[in-house]
Amino acid sequence: MNLSEIEPKEIMPGYHGKLVHGERMSWVFWDVDQDAEVPEHQHDHEQIMHVVEGTFEFTLNGEKGTYAAGDIVVIPSNAPHSGKALTPCKLMDIFSPVREEYR
Repeated sequence: MNLSEIEPKEIMPGYHGKLVHGERMSWVFWDVDQDAEVPEHQHDHEQIMHVVEGTFEFTLNGEKGTYAAGDIVVIPSNAPHSGKALTPCKLMDIFSPVREEYR
């Protein structure tokens, strides 16, 4: 498998993800449009977010931060979180267990 050969899916407006699923985890490579927002939500999945490029505003458990290339955020299971791309962004998310709804 090569990342360049994976077709992106627009999972939510402005969030174009290339999805890789293992037996117990999902890995998503996002291209995010500037100003695209993820409304506050929570899920049973543990999540780790990595900002590859751009500037991303992220709120976790009511605490807002601004993240840039190289930053990593660990999002515990069922923690409320939301985000907004302040610039065009490239993000990576890892989820465990698998995000079945992203297949």
